[in-house]
Amino acid sequence: MSWCRWSRPPASPHRASHPPVMPPYCTRPPDRTPPTNYHTPRTSSGKWTSAFHHRGSQRKNTLRHYSKALVSFRIDDKQNTRRLQTTTTHNKSVAFKLSDIGEGIREVVVKEWFIKVGDKVQQFDNICEVQSDKAAVTISSRYDGVVTKLYYEVDQTALVGQPLVDIEVEDAEEDSSQKSAAPERTKEVPKTEVKSERIKVLTTPAVRRIAAQFNVDLININATGKNGRVLKEDVLSHLNMSSDKSNDIPQNDLSVEALSIPVTTGFARMETEVEDKIVPITGFTKAMVKSMTESMKIPHFVFSDEYDVTKLVESREHLKIMAQNRGVKLTYMPIIIKSASLSIAKYPIINSSPDSNCENIIYKASHNIGVAMNTPNGLVVPVIKNVQNKNIIEIARELNSLQEKGSKGQLGFNDLTGGTFTISNIGIVGGTYTKPVIFSPQVAIGALGKIQVLPRFDSEGNIVKAHILSVSFAGDHRIIDGVTMASFSNQLKEYLENPQVLLLDL
Repeated sequence: MSWCRWSRPPASPHRASHPPVMPPYCTRPPDRTPPTNYHTPRTSSGKWTSAFHHRGSQRKNTLRHYSKALVSFRIDDKQNTRRLQTTTTHNKSVAFKLSDIGEGIREVVVKEWFIKVGDKVQQFDNICEVQSDKAAVTISSRYDGVVTKLYYEVDQTALVGQPLVDIEVEDAEEDSSQKSAAPERTKEVPKTEVKSERIKVLTTPAVRRIAAQFNVDLININATGKNGRVLKEDVLSHLNMSSDKSNDIPQNDLSVEALSIPVTTGFARMETEVEDKIVPITGFTKAMVKSMTESMKIPHFVFSDEYDVTKLVESREHLKIMAQNRGVKLTYMPIIIKSASLSIAKYPIINSSPDSNCENIIYKASHNIGVAMNTPNGLVVPVIKNVQNKNIIEIARELNSLQEKGSKGQLGFNDLTGGTFTISNIGIVGGTYTKPVIFSPQVAIGALGKIQVLPRFDSEGNIVKAHILSVSFAGDHRIIDGVTMASFSNQLKEYLENPQVLLLDL
């Protein structure tokens, strides 16, 4: 028979179902004499003896002493088990990356943050507004959690596919057990279970702003909306406030007592220190830098002229009323765009472009005429496609739509690309002549000045009042020569000075 030490004592040494507990030095049952070749403990008198050799009081004392040790070991083991079994709610931080917003955009500029570190966000809550070189886009959250980090400041450039913010989301909601032991080892305290639960409140971002403004917990508000949704009226009713005061900001009553300070009259010279300001190039300005840098590689030449558009002014006054009856605002620009398209049909090289190696000329079949306009985001050039197939009313309707989109910053990628010829109207700001810059890969551009009322001689030599439009054209001298540009300008001049001729060619 082989004998071994006890690796761990049984749960109770006094139960009859278990064999007698043996001390770590014992290798045989207590009714046998330990072998002489096995090490046995020494007593206080120096004699070698076995722990269970005597069946009398010595065995009882030994069992009583060893039972206390076992009880102590079990208590410590339970305490250790409590510490190991204690669970908490684990949160993980998710990097919210800037997804591809389409149109080949690889970087955007952060224009405004709607959140800050520490704010709680839910799905579809607005996080920030970004501006590309094409349009402005609002980014919304895909997670519920707490914002822990913002990777960019306002006006910094964010890259598509890179982290935008870090959001700490709850990975799991587990029960947390709190266990404690009394000072006495043999007495246990009942365990207390604490269950953490996160409640979602259905509402809109506007209602959340009102609740955050007045420090109101949405959970405590009686929801009357569909599916338990908290409405704005519910928050106002909770605050005992009318809807016209929902935008008021609560102010703390602070009273400040003014102290009288004796003032000594003196003479001093104030000098304001002015510092240089550094502004990063972003958005539409950055797109303009790229396009103009490429355009300045083109050898430009400029041709200027004056058009007497007195008859056009008179005709437009009558056409404007007819267009209003159709719900369209008619300006001079749609008439000029259509006249330019008819002139391009006679001089198609104006509507061409060279290939990448400048070895071939590509004549464009579609007359896609861009119109430069000023918007709150800077200068943009939206394009009216296939002008050759549209009448003046259709051109005016599309131009009005592009102007409305530009004022709201909603111009898309398709609205700003594909142009074959460009017209810039500097007359709206009071200019007359200018030197326009060609948009590569186009080969020509026209600039219109303001219409001025000036004295001119008529065919009989009399001085008359005339409406004069000053125009300037720039051409790529590699493709277009001066004669061709002058001929194109003369054809356009004939259409604008004699609207009847324009009607014949429509």
